[in-house]
Amino acid sequence: MALIQYVTQVQFDFGAIRLLAQECERVGITRPLLVTDAGVRAAGIVDRALAALPHGPGKAAVPVFDQTPPNPTEAAVRAATALYREQRCDGLIAVGGGSAIDCAKGVALMATHDGPLQRYATIEGGSALITEHVAPLIAVPTTSGTGSEVARGALLILDDHRKLGFHSWHLVPKAAICDPELTYGLPPLLTAATGMDAIAHCMETFMASAFNPPADGIALDGLARGWTHIERATRDGRDGEARRQLMSASMQGAMAFQKGLGCVHSMSHSLGGLNPRLHHGTLNAVFLPAVVAFNAGADSVAREDRLRRMAHAMGLHASSDIPVAIQEMNARLGLPTGLAALGVTSDQFADIVRGALADHCHKTNPREASAEDYEGLLAASL
Repeated sequence: MALIQYVTQVQFDFGAIRLLAQECERVGITRPLLVTDAGVRAAGIVDRALAALPHGPGKAAVPVFDQTPPNPTEAAVRAATALYREQRCDGLIAVGGGSAIDCAKGVALMATHDGPLQRYATIEGGSALITEHVAPLIAVPTTSGTGSEVARGALLILDDHRKLGFHSWHLVPKAAICDPELTYGLPPLLTAATGMDAIAHCMETFMASAFNPPADGIALDGLARGWTHIERATRDGRDGEARRQLMSASMQGAMAFQKGLGCVHSMSHSLGGLNPRLHHGTLNAVFLPAVVAFNAGADSVAREDRLRRMAHAMGLHASSDIPVAIQEMNARLGLPTGLAALGVTSDQFADIVRGALADHCHKTNPREASAEDYEGLLAASL
C-alpha cells in the first residue's frame, strides 16, 4: 500500500522570519527553546529570530542552545534536553541547517519520551513508539539542503557512533519558515554542498521505485530548480532569485523523499557516522555519479524512463550524460571530485559497506546493492 502524506504548514517568502511570533501562537508554543549552532549565532541570524519574538516587561528571555555540532549527536540532544527541562519550555524553534533542525527533533522526542534514544531509531523498530506527545517544533532553515523543515525524519549520531534515522509523522515540524534572505551569508562552498544535497534528494527519490506520483512530480520540479540555480547561488550569495529557487528545491526534495532514497544516502550515512567531520551534502555529491550509473545498469524500461526524464529536467541530451554532468558540476562548484580528497581510504570500505547495508535507505534503492556492489561504488567514488 502506498502512503502519500504532506502535513507541514510552510511560510515561504523573503522576510518571512517576521512571522515567527505568529507561528508560535498558532501552534501553541509560549516558552520556546531555540536550538541552533555557534556559526548561525555568530552570523546574527539568531538575533533576527529573537527580535521577531515577543519581548519586553514581563517576557522571559528565550533560552538558546547553540552547541549543535555539524553532525548532531546524542550528547548534544541530551544537553539541549536538559536545558529544555530546566527552563520549563513547551516547544522548540530550530534555526539553522539540517543539523540544528535534526537536533531539535531529537530534543522534541527525548523531552517527552522515556529513553534511551536508540529505542526510537527506525532500524531498531522504534518508529511506532514515537507518539503525538512529541514537543511542537517550528523550523527555520538557514541553508538550502536537507529540507528537514518539512521532513518526518532526523539523523543523529548515537553514543556508539552509529548514524541512525528516526522517522515518524509526529516529528514533522508544525511550521516551517522558509526565508531565502537567511541564506544570503552562506559561504560559497557550503552553498554548493547543501545545494547538491537537495539535488541528490530530488534525484534519489525520483529514481526510487515506490508508487508515489505526487512525490515524483515534486522531486522532478525540484531537480530542475536546483540544477538550474545552484551555480548562480554559489557564485553570488545575494542573488535573491537563485537563493529562492534553491531553497524551494531543498524543501521539495524533503517533501518527496518520504517515498524513499537509496545507495547515495546509505553510504553517506555510514561514512558520516564513522567520520562526523565529513559534510553530508559533500558526500552525497561525491557518491551521486556512481550510484546513478549503477542504477542505470539494470535492465528496466521503467528505470530508463525515469533517467530520461531526469536528464530532460537537467537540460541534458541523454540519460547517459547524467553521471558526467554531476561530476563536472561538482568541479565547477569547487567540491571534491572524489573520496580521496576527503581523506577516505580503501581500508575503510568494509566498515562503510557494513553500515550502508544496515541503513534505512538501503532497501529503497531501485536496484538492490550487494556488499560487492557497494565496494564497487566506493571504488568508483574514490
